[in-house]
Amino acid sequence: MPPSKVEQIRALLKSIETGDPEPIAVVNEAKYIQHNPQTHAGSEGLAALFARLAKTEPRVNMVRGFEDGAFVFAHMEYDFASRKIGFEMFRFEAGQAVEHWDNIQERQGPNPAGHSMVDGQTEAEDHDQTEVNRERIRSFVENVLMGGELDRLAEFIQESQYTEHNPRLDDDLATLHAALNERDATGAPNIHYEHLHRVLAEGNFVLAASEGRRGGVHTAFYDLFRLKDGKVVEHWDTTEKIAPKDQWKNDNGKF
Repeated sequence: MPPSKVEQIRALLKSIETGDPEPIAVVNEAKYIQHNPQTHAGSEGLAALFARLAKTEPRVNMVRGFEDGAFVFAHMEYDFASRKIGFEMFRFEAGQAVEHWDNIQERQGPNPAGHSMVDGQTEAEDHDQTEVNRERIRSFVENVLMGGELDRLAEFIQESQYTEHNPRLDDDLATLHAALNERDATGAPNIHYEHLHRVLAEGNFVLAASEGRRGGVHTAFYDLFRLKDGKVVEHWDTTEKIAPKDQWKNDNGKF
């Protein structure tokens, strides 16, 4: 049996650590669209790039990986001189990866509840509920995170079973409500989700990629949710500042 898309991406990303050029064959470099604004498009072949990076002795670990049709989304640990946590998304076409997005931040924590940014359940369940869970998270992001309907938090989150992995937050909804209700000096929300770009799902795991502002700074928000019986019971995230367009190294955009 040929390796799954997730297995191929796991091997691809691990080759950043090993320098092994073989897994890079999963990428169609002629069609590859890079959405990391800090990465040059087409300036260096992946094999050469990964071989160069491997000399810095990085550490790469896929904590959890999922498949949604033509997409793979993965939750990653990296150590490139400093420890980072990230989400990676790849789109496949004709059996090869042709497009890539990511969102990476410095590792922090553990949080007040004692959870790290990556621990918790890793395997998808309830595959027959994929579309229901996808739409549930879409509604949560659009109505609560974008629409500011914070009184509906308990409608979407099962507080008695909730595990929060954000390094600043605790497991209770009061802490989350307070964080989402913070205002800056102008009275604007400190955390403001403005646009939901993509919702990927496999079973009871759903990843939402959104754009907005944090502390007035243009920011990408990636949120991974685990659901049970239609409600969120676990949450991981990364936030990353989006550089001004005049600093981008390619023209493909963050999203």
